[in-house]
Amino acid sequence: MDASFELPLKMGNFLRYLTPGQQVGALFAIVFGFLLIATITLFFLSLRERNASEHSQARHAQLRHYGKLLNTTWLMVGVFWVGWAAGDTVATILFALVAFLALREFITLSPTRRGDHRSLVLAFFVVLPIQFWLVITRHFDLFTVFIPVYVFLLIPVVSALANDPQRFLERNAKLQWGIMVCVYGMSHVPALLLLNFKGYEGKNAFLVFFLVFVVQGGMVVQQLVTRHLGRVPSAPKISSTFNWRSWAIGLAVAGLAGGIFSPITPFKPAQAIAMALIACAAGSLGHLVMKALKRDRGITNWGTEGKSLTGANGLLDRVDSLCFAAPIFFHSVRWYFGV
Repeated sequence: MDASFELPLKMGNFLRYLTPGQQVGALFAIVFGFLLIATITLFFLSLRERNASEHSQARHAQLRHYGKLLNTTWLMVGVFWVGWAAGDTVATILFALVAFLALREFITLSPTRRGDHRSLVLAFFVVLPIQFWLVITRHFDLFTVFIPVYVFLLIPVVSALANDPQRFLERNAKLQWGIMVCVYGMSHVPALLLLNFKGYEGKNAFLVFFLVFVVQGGMVVQQLVTRHLGRVPSAPKISSTFNWRSWAIGLAVAGLAGGIFSPITPFKPAQAIAMALIACAAGSLGHLVMKALKRDRGITNWGTEGKSLTGANGLLDRVDSLCFAAPIFFHSVRWYFGV
């Protein structure tokens, strides 16, 4: 058997003989170990580049890019570990805070008027808490339609009562879009922890790991293929790293990874491949959509020079693909398996 397949399969067999809590803990220990090795390796590569003036600026830029990807991975894994260790309720509250900061970042870099203040208060202090309360209480049917039905109809009413018709459609569409991505999308991540699979009790953190791994892994492969093979971007005015061939390669790698890691999920290998493809496609295309929004706003990231105006350190740049992938993945799993 190929060595690239042996390690994940051995890892899966090792995890099978542990209790659910030990399995999740072991998984995080393995992931943190790999991240630590990658961080140390990147650190020494960076030191070598500093002392080698003959290297091109492109090499330095490439190392900085890898550093940003690594920092994003550390952040996401850290958040998920804290959420798992603290329990489902605290994890949901933690993700509600992430959604709050992401929405604040989105709104801060989008122009608002005095007539939007009531709608903004409604979004941050009513809609967001209710959405995550529905997650905690497992009201999945209402949680699914609360924002896209009730909130989307309520927001324009509140705005109209503010008696400010100037750019009314644009202002409301902007707020609705921010709520949809940052609140609705992010709320589906802790919802995965609460799905009830028969014989899978206490292991739902694996689902979150699976989702993040296939989405981020596929996107990293897509960017690496584009950078090293020099493919012409399919949408150059929006993204310099997106093209259909690299996207397809990233998708294929994500599907393969999903099949390899099927032993830690409630899915059979073919089901895991299908779910990985769905999640990676949604996340990568969602990331492209968020890049289009940034170009429309005239910014390169949701923070200013890598630092968010809200103090969240460019949080939305780090979670935008997950905000798209999580609801698609959640509802695909719930529909197919009837949970």
